[in-house]
Amino acid sequence: MLRTLLSAATAVLFSLTMLSAQESEIPDMVQGNADAKVEIIEYASYTCPHCASFHASAYKDIKKDYIDTGKVKFVYREVYFDRFGLWSSMMARCAGPDRFFGVTDLLYKEQSTWARAGDPAAIVAELRKVGLKSGMTEETLDACFNDADKAQSLVAWYQENAERDNVRSTPSFLINGEPYSNMNYADFSAIIEEKLAE
Repeated sequence: MLRTLLSAATAVLFSLTMLSAQESEIPDMVQGNADAKVEIIEYASYTCPHCASFHASAYKDIKKDYIDTGKVKFVYREVYFDRFGLWSSMMARCAGPDRFFGVTDLLYKEQSTWARAGDPAAIVAELRKVGLKSGMTEETLDACFNDADKAQSLVAWYQENAERDNVRSTPSFLINGEPYSNMNYADFSAIIEEKLAE
């Protein structure tokens, strides 16, 4: 099973097959007020240390001050620069929309453990531990990691997003459609306040 997962996910990640976004039907993972005046889209990879740092710092304040208060709609879109980022995304999405951001937090908190576990089999074993810790079952994890169709759809979805929004690094952001690179909370807050005042 593990060998199947590793070869299937690797083949999918580097496949030249493209699906349209309509065919892939991958939903955005969203927090906050859907009708908020300000929309922040984050493009991030679960294997990116800068993304983990953003989620441990600025994101927490943005969530408290703007997402939880209904001022910002926050959209999280995964980036797949490697197969490990794809596998962790598949697992987070298998947890479902209600638990997605909780699993995301856990993946970033434990990134230094699972992402640097060694060979692919060791990384999958560590990802499974994160999944189990988040409340997922072994059966759910098996089904999730072996869903080659979902993996292919996710890769196609990422490729379309990256091409459309010119995503070249992580984390990167669109705030009301305008591109921004990573920044500290004070800079985020200033931009958000400016957009809210428009």
